[in-house]
Amino acid sequence: MNRRNLPYLLFGAALLSVGSAAVLPGSARAADEKPYKVENGRVNINTFHGYLFYGESCLRCHGPDGSGSSYAPSLVDSLKTLSKRQFQETVINGKQDVSQASTEVMPAFGTVADVLEHLDDIYAYLKARSDGALGRGRPKRIGESND
Repeated sequence: MNRRNLPYLLFGAALLSVGSAAVLPGSARAADEKPYKVENGRVNINTFHGYLFYGESCLRCHGPDGSGSSYAPSLVDSLKTLSKRQFQETVINGKQDVSQASTEVMPAFGTVADVLEHLDDIYAYLKARSDGALGRGRPKRIGESND
């Protein structure tokens, strides 16, 4: 292992352990809480940051608004079945599932600081899209003027 990557890998492991605390038995309220906030089509700052960082790091493969492309699947659809932890593990570690039936390959982003630091925000944005709480396009922030 390259020692330069160790801080990023440790940060990724910490994110996974914190994320798993919300889905432990007896924590039904935390599991029911949405990771995003949408009011009248406007989002909180974290969900807005998720939109921005999705655009920087994910859009080129997964398409605009997480809707998928000919190159990568729709994350809007994927998050209907993936847990937050599964999403985090896939982003951090990548994915390689090559068989006669399918080819699913995604590079690991566990060493990309911007992705790791904003992984919860990216998840919040995509989960809002997946849940149907947020439409396509650039969202406005809660409190942002109409101009």
